[in-house]
Amino acid sequence: MLNNNFLAILIASALGLTACGVADETTQTIEVNLRIMETSDIHANIMDFNYYTGQIDKTIGLARTAALIHQARAETSNSVLVDNGDLLQGSPMGDYIAHEFESKNQLTGTHPAYKAMNTLDYAVGNIGNHEFNYGLDYLDQATSKANFPYISANVYCEVDNCFRDIKAGEPLFDPYFISKQTVVDNEGKSHPLNIGYIGFVPPQIKIWDKQNLEGKVIARGIVESAQRYVPKMKAAGADIIIAIPHSGIGSSENPGDVNAENATWALTTVDGIDSIMFGHSHSVFPSEQFANVPQVDIAKGTINGVAAVMPGRWGDNLGIIDLTLHNADGKWTVTDSLSHARPIFVKASDKHEGFSVEADATIHDKIEKDHQATLDYVNAPIGKSSADIYSFLSLVQDDPTVQIVANAQIEAVTKAAAKIPALKGIPVLSAAAPFKAGGRHSTTSDADSYVQVAAGELTYKNAADLYLYPNTMVALKVTGNEVKDWLECSANQFNQIDPNTASPQYLINWTTHRTYNFDAIDGVSYEIDVTQPTKFDGNCALVNADANRIVDLRFTEADGTIVTGKAFSEKEFIIATNNFRAFGGKFAGTGAQFVVMELPDTNREALAKFITDKSLEDGQVDPSANNNWSFKTIDSSTKLDIRFETQDSDIADKFVEQYQVRPMTKRKDVTDEFGFAIYNINLQ
Repeated sequence: MLNNNFLAILIASALGLTACGVADETTQTIEVNLRIMETSDIHANIMDFNYYTGQIDKTIGLARTAALIHQARAETSNSVLVDNGDLLQGSPMGDYIAHEFESKNQLTGTHPAYKAMNTLDYAVGNIGNHEFNYGLDYLDQATSKANFPYISANVYCEVDNCFRDIKAGEPLFDPYFISKQTVVDNEGKSHPLNIGYIGFVPPQIKIWDKQNLEGKVIARGIVESAQRYVPKMKAAGADIIIAIPHSGIGSSENPGDVNAENATWALTTVDGIDSIMFGHSHSVFPSEQFANVPQVDIAKGTINGVAAVMPGRWGDNLGIIDLTLHNADGKWTVTDSLSHARPIFVKASDKHEGFSVEADATIHDKIEKDHQATLDYVNAPIGKSSADIYSFLSLVQDDPTVQIVANAQIEAVTKAAAKIPALKGIPVLSAAAPFKAGGRHSTTSDADSYVQVAAGELTYKNAADLYLYPNTMVALKVTGNEVKDWLECSANQFNQIDPNTASPQYLINWTTHRTYNFDAIDGVSYEIDVTQPTKFDGNCALVNADANRIVDLRFTEADGTIVTGKAFSEKEFIIATNNFRAFGGKFAGTGAQFVVMELPDTNREALAKFITDKSLEDGQVDPSANNNWSFKTIDSSTKLDIRFETQDSDIADKFVEQYQVRPMTKRKDVTDEFGFAIYNINLQ
């Protein structure tokens, strides 16, 4: 017989084992790997084709990104795909579709962007700021053909029926969307997972698209909208929340700015957001570009510990976040993550073998007719140029691609101002910036981002290449003092040069100043002293009130009188520019209070008309730069090593050799990490 004590121990042990078995089963953690994929800032680049050069382009296009989507999807059991906006505008195909809409007051058929995207099983789409460029009717008709839902948490109707049948105070699109999905864990078992998506757009749309949105919509702050809706998403059953802000990384120093255009860093501080698929600024995250941003881990791709990714622009990268999800006691949590941007093309170099993915044939087939119609549209002749119009030197000297735009703007505004008695006799200037001058200098494809319009016959695609955006013409009335400060902010494009060091110094400030904010003001003359500190930062915020980079600023009257100094600062001018700049309020002299005229034409239409008119009058248009601005000569006994970057190509080499104002020498067989050629420029 068994000893009673021994029997008691056996029974207790058996009960303990059973209890442990039950406990293990109850508290067993379920692990699921979820891949989130993102496209952003496609800008109507559906085809892998450069309509400006008329050639296949391996570095762009949703048709090629689609191949990565298929590949990335096949690598995992659970995946979702989102788009972050700026989809409908930005390429000649986008221009063509908008032109058809304007001529017929409706879209006939499905926008080619959705013909392509509807084949790729998107879970959700977010609205970008450029979606508003063609008006709310266009946005309505275009997005109605998407076979996935759209979200936007911070744009509301200001009046009844501003968009579809939306009432005043209601959002244009659902603020968020919760998708009930089935996911497979690492044991092969299926589980329900409620994925919440919430989208945002910069509130600056009310400024940038004032003509389309004034009196129709209200735009609220990104972070305040997240704080309002994320708790509601949790209450509605969202297990995880994916934020899709069409917004750059923004400031870690002032994350509380409710009106911030770039608010992704601030969004990572909002409790409840598990991952962020961001965009807008056309950069790639994670990358070395963001290595010094506080609380950023570029190895894992996190900001404040929150997984994040940004996939460049024009389809050049697919954003991927891999989340590890655990479920214990019915609650899902993110326990690990890894983010990366997967490129469609890598240029061969010492560091990389180089590769390109093939385009998705299905997308090519879907948009073949739209592609051909776009080719017919952009190849219509509009005039003739007497010289090459290239932007290779647009950041280091006065430039023909900016000059021809300036000439067109002055012509259009001068004619319009002549009809307004209060504006008669006020000199008309022009503010214009290079839109294609090396992109953001952050990816290998940026080295191809230059205007290349050869001498000879010009077509509409050339006008579109010279002026990328569908901005409208606006005129401002300013004083000479405001002209100077406008230029002081523009001069932040350059790093400060130390005149006493022989060490290499790079001239162009790629980090904190965008090239589209490098306005040259035509109609006045001036020099830029790059040995001086900058007066304003890239957002035109004052950083040094005593700094003066703009020197010898002057205006020449029709009779030859030169106006400078105090007389210049007090003199009135009209500046021709675009609606984005005019209403932005960033540069001195901008903002609604300075606006004196809003023309119905787009800047691109004014440019095309100028080319046509001059070609009819003179046989051709002359785009030659008038060199109204230059760098101040540096007086130093030290031999300076000042460098700048531009495209590395034979055509760029020849252009630099022919048109250099300052002596420039290419550093032979040397390119930077993104494939840009490096030149020395002699400012002495």
